[in-house]
Amino acid sequence: MFSAEALADLAAVAEIAHHPGDEPAGKADLLDVLAGADACITSWGVAPLDADVVAGAPRLRHLAHMGGSVKRFVSAAVWEREIRVTSASVALARDVAETTLGLMIVGRKRIWPLGSHVRDGGWRDSPAWDRWDARELSRSTVGLIGVGNVGRHVIELLAPFEANILVADPYLGDEEARQLGVERVELAELMDRGDVVSVHAAATDETRHMIDAGLLGRLSDGAVLINTARGSIIDEAALVDELATGRIFAFLDVTDPEPPSPDSPLRRLDNVVVTPHIAGCIENCHRMGELAVEEVRRYLSGEPAINEVRPDMLDRIA
Repeated sequence: MFSAEALADLAAVAEIAHHPGDEPAGKADLLDVLAGADACITSWGVAPLDADVVAGAPRLRHLAHMGGSVKRFVSAAVWEREIRVTSASVALARDVAETTLGLMIVGRKRIWPLGSHVRDGGWRDSPAWDRWDARELSRSTVGLIGVGNVGRHVIELLAPFEANILVADPYLGDEEARQLGVERVELAELMDRGDVVSVHAAATDETRHMIDAGLLGRLSDGAVLINTARGSIIDEAALVDELATGRIFAFLDVTDPEPPSPDSPLRRLDNVVVTPHIAGCIENCHRMGELAVEEVRRYLSGEPAINEVRPDMLDRIA
């Protein structure tokens, strides 16, 4: 997570304490290492900062999280102490957005099914070409379900393609939509019109199976569905049924459950590609470490945070 440069930057502004071992810190580790800490940096797998941990860290006033959602790591005690919470998810979002853009291009060009078709001996003069005719992302209609950090990065990356971008997000107002250069629509209309539909909503009780059989049936023939968010947002049984018709193509970096069961149709259908939750950073997560260090530096210097998470934001966080 940390580059040598980031660690040097951190050491320049603070004394660094780290729990022993290579595994994420458990509760006992946190009670020990945070006893005299002014700030802490957390990441995936770390134990939550519950009431006991917060009580045992009387000086703690800042938590910088390297990862996606902070929801599992904070507790009521964190907010009661008014500990400043920041997230490096904006850096992770860039990686997910770049993966999403790649899938959009590959999906519109039908790279996967046509590559398999050629491998099996076919070419352009065959029924497969009629079914999976290659198209361009340029000037396509792209539907984004949710415009949090990832969705906004996707909008930026789509700028050179002159795409018509539709957004379905209950938290997006008309004025902000205009500023982003997108068209705000209801989810049903987005599914009707999208050549490419990409899911970027948070997984909450409200969004579970939000994309159901009715909405999937509204996708046009040849549409590309991408999910790099959370598998639970799509009713997977309904998606399998829709894929079985052969009308659409899907790229799923997340499933529900994850991984898919060994006998899942998602492992066999030829119009879906399932990848093992790799849309975010895998080899190089240094951008998150660098942002977390910068957030700590800003806190210690009395400067405003870059990406602060507040309690009133939790209802829209997975």
